[in-house]
Amino acid sequence: MIPPDPDYVVRVQTSFGRQQAMALLGAQMTEVRPGVTEIVLPFREELTQQHGFVHAGIITAIADSACGYAALSLMPPGVGVLTIEFKVNLLNPAAGERFIARGQVVKPGRTIMVCTGEVVAQRADSTQQTVALMQATMMVVRDRPTVSD
Repeated sequence: MIPPDPDYVVRVQTSFGRQQAMALLGAQMTEVRPGVTEIVLPFREELTQQHGFVHAGIITAIADSACGYAALSLMPPGVGVLTIEFKVNLLNPAAGERFIARGQVVKPGRTIMVCTGEVVAQRADSTQQTVALMQATMMVVRDRPTVSD
């Protein structure tokens, strides 16, 4: 896939930098390629549920952002995306030192984009385990300056 915006990396990273929810969680964007992004979230006790695993809502949030930014990477300047639907399968408890969310566009479109997301837990011994899979639908938003990036 060839992005229509030659400055898509800067645009995606700048938009991510304005996302207060990801800043609050301590998540960082570590990769941007055409139709693909990666977000890393270090483990913090403040993000856990009652059993000590990172809360499913937090895992879902980073997967959703990874999918949304993967879609945004394929948008022309001035065009944005919004999530309109997703499904998450939680496969394993979210236990690890850090969590890596990878979003990828599966079906780009003019009005709707379908993405997949995967969140893996990375442990101290460098082993990884998939904790969640997401399928997400993104709506392409045109002519709305507040949703242009």
